[in-house]
Amino acid sequence: MKRGMLGGLIVALLLALTACNLAESQTGDAQKGYVGLAMPTKSSERWVADGKNMERIFQEKGYKTDLQFAEDVIENQISQIENMITKGVDVIVIASIDGNTLTDVIKKAHDQGIKVIAYDRLIRNTEHLSYYATFDNFQVGVQQASYIEKKLGLKEGKGPFNIELFGGSPDDNNAYFFYDGAMSVLKPYMDSGKLVVRSKQTTMAQIATLRWDGALAQSRMDNLISANYSSENLDAVLSPYDGISIGIISSLKGVGYGTTGKPLPVITGQDAELASIKSIVAGEQTQTVFKDTRQLAEQAVKMAESVLKGQEAEVNDTESYDNGIKVVPAYLLPPVSVDASNVEKEVVETGYYSKEEIGLK
Repeated sequence: MKRGMLGGLIVALLLALTACNLAESQTGDAQKGYVGLAMPTKSSERWVADGKNMERIFQEKGYKTDLQFAEDVIENQISQIENMITKGVDVIVIASIDGNTLTDVIKKAHDQGIKVIAYDRLIRNTEHLSYYATFDNFQVGVQQASYIEKKLGLKEGKGPFNIELFGGSPDDNNAYFFYDGAMSVLKPYMDSGKLVVRSKQTTMAQIATLRWDGALAQSRMDNLISANYSSENLDAVLSPYDGISIGIISSLKGVGYGTTGKPLPVITGQDAELASIKSIVAGEQTQTVFKDTRQLAEQAVKMAESVLKGQEAEVNDTESYDNGIKVVPAYLLPPVSVDASNVEKEVVETGYYSKEEIGLK
């Protein structure tokens, strides 16, 4: 055999070995697991962070991932999940847009042997949901209302104060937990007259904000002010989410609130979104509930790993989350109430934001 031919054969063998090793590596990844991540939207920074955190952790552990954002269009999310099923994922983690609309597609996943984990929003009306990873959503509402209770001095008998209530999206199961938690604290004061809802809008049906839309909240606040507060000051607003809070603040500032003579009311929130943390530092929004989504992402990954290994996942709640068909075993993480007094400790020292990002010197 000529030297040139021998050299060519050696090169060919080396290339074949390299291709074989690469194929084994890809097979190893496939055997490790393929995970679909279905997130509701990119319009809220928290969902982007959730999706990216889970994607990163799964990939660091050697799993293949498919991350999709549905931009708050239910049909998009269903189509994306169907596509994940077609691609052959082993497990799907879903933060639903509307928890009532996924029954059929989740049955399709089940029929293909694919496990489903609900992420922070409960998926309803299906027996084929394995687990639910979330925060203690009732406690979120309790923290928001307790903050109002403390800031207004209601326990000390102060009052009466004017308050208006805002709810979350009626198609999100969590919105009702937030509402129930808040009302467990506020309703006794409303019944006694220490808190007065001048609009008389107090039920979830009356105060709900579809898709958690800040613009809708701003418009509703405009209407509430013009109809009920021409001569009265508003002392507090129960807001379930930061995007809603920012809309409320815009409305209030538009009619003169936020000045020395007419300070902004106590305004709660949730998710510690950057705009709201900046607002807290600037003395506008009063409070938010910080749910460290890095921890939630880690918990969802742990659940998915257990499912992929054919093991039971760790849960700490087997009673609270009835989806209409079954009680879904859940892992609940604790939320943290944040205001100007502890914002640096909770969101800067934990590495969630930098001082520069939130406007702290």
